[in-house]
Amino acid sequence: MRPRFPRRGQGLAVRPSSRHLLLASAAFRDLDLSHEAHLALGRVFGPLEGHPVIGHVPGYPEILDIRGAEGRVEDAAGDKAFRALDKWHTDVTFRAHPSLGAVLRARELPPIGGDTLWCDAAAAYDGLADAMKERIEGLTATHDIVHDFGDRVAPERRAAMAAEFPPQHHPVVRVHPETGAKTLFVNASFTSRIDGLGDADSAALLAILLDRFKVPEYQIRFRWSANAVAIWDNRSTQHYPVADYWPAHRRMERVTIAGGPTQ
Repeated sequence: MRPRFPRRGQGLAVRPSSRHLLLASAAFRDLDLSHEAHLALGRVFGPLEGHPVIGHVPGYPEILDIRGAEGRVEDAAGDKAFRALDKWHTDVTFRAHPSLGAVLRARELPPIGGDTLWCDAAAAYDGLADAMKERIEGLTATHDIVHDFGDRVAPERRAAMAAEFPPQHHPVVRVHPETGAKTLFVNASFTSRIDGLGDADSAALLAILLDRFKVPEYQIRFRWSANAVAIWDNRSTQHYPVADYWPAHRRMERVTIAGGPTQ
């Protein structure tokens, strides 16, 4: 893996010229940001957007209030698992213009656990065999909000959500608009199928590609502390919130930076 991931730091100074430098991920400790400062930091990189499903901080529609333990369900084996977490994903790829990036702040943390991992999506692509690169070049995939959020809302809300956010078709291999690097642009949350293939072939190919994000050599892991802040580029990374802290709680606040077309 190329060393794209910056090292962690304890201070942060962002100039307007920095808005073109959000290319991977960075994490900073001891940043006691006010809501206004959190918004201002996100806007350095571009306009912000809300979320159609996840709740927001009262009075701040662009700051998502992300709470972990409320998503717990119990599976048939009696194990506890998060419905919304435990997935490698890129934010809001169900949009026609998926998110450029995000700024996430730790507000309430469990005594242990609750780390976040990031994966380099360009390294995941680079690690493919040449034959696989040729196979997926030019393919598109369907990204659908209902694929992830559909089972967490009432049927009438699901229908309205599907109408407001119809499925989008993004390239399987996305070219980063600033670096020119090719990245794998499919994810477990919103990618429902590979376009142009039968159901079985689509599922098999998608499973192979999603497995690439599980390679440890392509990843970094961040252990959160109070007032820590992470900033990442959704165009070149995926992330995975580790759901290993039940019955404790984890509450985070995120601003999402609006993106552009994927073509």
